[in-house]
Amino acid sequence: MNDQAKFQRMLEILMRLSGSYAYSVKQLAEDFDSSGRTIYRYLTTFKNAGFLLDNNNGYFRIDKKSPDYKDLSKLIHFSEEEAHILSRAIHLIDDESKFKNELYEKLYVLFDSDKAVNKIVKKESSENVIKLKGAIKNKEKVILKGYRSSNSDNIRDRFIEPFNFTSNYNYVWGYDPETKSSKTFKIARIKEVIITNKKWNHQKKHKQNEIDVFRISGTKNIPITLSLSLMAYNLLIEEYPLSEKDIVKKGDRYIFDGVVCDYSGVGRFVLGMMDQIEVTKSKEFKAFLNEKIKNKTF
Repeated sequence: MNDQAKFQRMLEILMRLSGSYAYSVKQLAEDFDSSGRTIYRYLTTFKNAGFLLDNNNGYFRIDKKSPDYKDLSKLIHFSEEEAHILSRAIHLIDDESKFKNELYEKLYVLFDSDKAVNKIVKKESSENVIKLKGAIKNKEKVILKGYRSSNSDNIRDRFIEPFNFTSNYNYVWGYDPETKSSKTFKIARIKEVIITNKKWNHQKKHKQNEIDVFRISGTKNIPITLSLSLMAYNLLIEEYPLSEKDIVKKGDRYIFDGVVCDYSGVGRFVLGMMDQIEVTKSKEFKAFLNEKIKNKTF
């Protein structure tokens, strides 16, 4: 693995540990396709860089109550996409530049405070995010009042155990006792968050599924191959920067060859540029698109 890839992985692991949810070495090794020995080495690197790690029965996270963490003057939270873009940009700096390592070191500092919420999240959602952050910290259940679900096409209250956020607080991860599964809930669709003061009792079932490059979560890995024009390629990497790692140029076309968790995200993108994209794989995805076109549900 080259230095850029190592840095990006370390940054992503540090991001993960900077949230309110703790992770075991085994979980981190599986999520980041690493060995347990490598994860322990990264944890040691974080300690040497000045971070204090909270170790609760083998579950680690960055201790934000430590003096070293509080004394940092500027704390920045990076999403996975931002980490990808920043690490790529820094990699382009001349290797002999004396500023390169300094930039790497500064990017290890992460933002996780209520003051950030008002800058990152729309004003009408910031109060809900702050309540959810408090519930996650205190391991409490909440009621999402008037949640507008696109999947079930209805508006109703949802009773969940919130345990983490996705990038930039767009979604909250929560365990839903009704469906007995962990899923994401879009912050903008929540009318109000009600703190119940009831503690979690399904923590072992809290699990974050994979999120594909089109920002759709799920447990499946469905192969997709697309042939894109220059226009479609430009739009794809602008709207979904993580897709770039799955694209190669062939002649005057750009080939996206990757996996998705669900057809909905990639489907919306393809249907919006049908004259610029050819689906070369798979038959199931083509059938999905044809059904959408037939029923005019896009």
